[in-house]
Amino acid sequence: MRALFARHALLPDGWRRDVLLEWDAQGELTRVDARAAAPLGVARADYVVPGMVNLHSHAFQRALGGLTERAGEGPDSFWTWRDLMYRFAARITPEQIEAIAAQLFVECLRHGYTSVCEFHYLQRAPGGERYARPAETAERVAAAGHATGMGLTLLPVLYSHAGFGEQPLRPEQRRFRTGVDDILGIVEALQPLRGGQLEVGAAPHSLRAATIPQIRELVSGLPAGRPLHIHIAEQMPEVEQSLAYSGRRPVEYLVEQIGIDARWCLVHATHLDDEEVAAIARSGAVAGLCPTTEANLGDGLFPLQRFIELGGRFGIGSDSHVSQSPVEELRWLEYGQRLVHQRRNIAFTRQQRDVGQYLWQTSLRGGAQAAGRKIGALAQGLRADLLVLDGEHPNLDGVRDEDVLGRFLFCGNDNLVRDVLCGGRWVVQGGRHVAQDAIAQRYRQALGELREHSEVGQ
Repeated sequence: MRALFARHALLPDGWRRDVLLEWDAQGELTRVDARAAAPLGVARADYVVPGMVNLHSHAFQRALGGLTERAGEGPDSFWTWRDLMYRFAARITPEQIEAIAAQLFVECLRHGYTSVCEFHYLQRAPGGERYARPAETAERVAAAGHATGMGLTLLPVLYSHAGFGEQPLRPEQRRFRTGVDDILGIVEALQPLRGGQLEVGAAPHSLRAATIPQIRELVSGLPAGRPLHIHIAEQMPEVEQSLAYSGRRPVEYLVEQIGIDARWCLVHATHLDDEEVAAIARSGAVAGLCPTTEANLGDGLFPLQRFIELGGRFGIGSDSHVSQSPVEELRWLEYGQRLVHQRRNIAFTRQQRDVGQYLWQTSLRGGAQAAGRKIGALAQGLRADLLVLDGEHPNLDGVRDEDVLGRFLFCGNDNLVRDVLCGGRWVVQGGRHVAQDAIAQRYRQALGELREHSEVGQ
């Protein structure tokens, strides 16, 4: 029977008790009833929350995690890390991309993500040649999503230049090279895969890698309503380069030349002035925040408090996948702000003063918008994506409903996610993914092959 009875469930308007959830064969919720009687023969759970959306991912970078934590001769930065990433990316085959993505998705599902937005820029063969199927590598990521049960938004990336002013790509960027026609062709090739578990949008990589005319052409050529993502203002050198080239800061330049709306997700948006913060909030676009990667790369901290005050929308992503946990992502998001402001409890509003519940619910809404999918809440007509928390764990013993998310996000390091339903399919049970061992074996094989031909990790 496609049903679950939750003693406590987080619905769009808050915690409710005795909630009956039912879903159909297509993976959509058909019934969400609070104060229901517990039917016979239906599985039961203590605490149920909607699955989180991971709005920014580079799946192949999962294989690089932990291998770049060694100081060089000079100061290390995003830019020195990027050089190592390029050398690693140069060797990955489509089969390895699929194996790495599947391992990543298993880990994300086990920790509470039920949807991933894949910012996908490995489009060409290692020598820079096109694959016979232009969407080959994107299809591999889609196959990993299908195998693991992960919901996906695929975002083929427009990547034409190495820097502002149409600087030519470096040799190590040849796998990323695409024009607008390439991306629209990949979007069209992926059309048959679209459905309840998969959406297709597009992403100009950044203002460094795509020109304003190219971005305009991509926006006009993309089917209506599809999501658009872009890296922006992640590092101060990018801001300085934008000012030198255009006389405008990156977000200022994008808003002035392109305009942004609710279709857009501005990833990182770390270094903003006050007007840029206000412009993003006014636009209805989502700020895509990736605190663990932004910390790992030394990017900086997003001005979250002011953005919340202005009613801005945001979500979280794991980006380079130094972490696969939404708990850690949200914890970093809040704790970084506490360190900046030297006080406690930053992410809240007058309407929602509970920090844990505010962060989870707001990130769900922003993530669902950025994904362009029917997700983000336990509500009829949305995807059946939910987490069953371990009600027998000491952290949840006797806890009040209003304290569940505080315990989940800010208490200890045990993974409290016990079971995961994604698109109406039970993919994690008792803390283990249903295909965990086979996928891990393929991942280990892919890593072994990469180690034979890579200086990274030797």
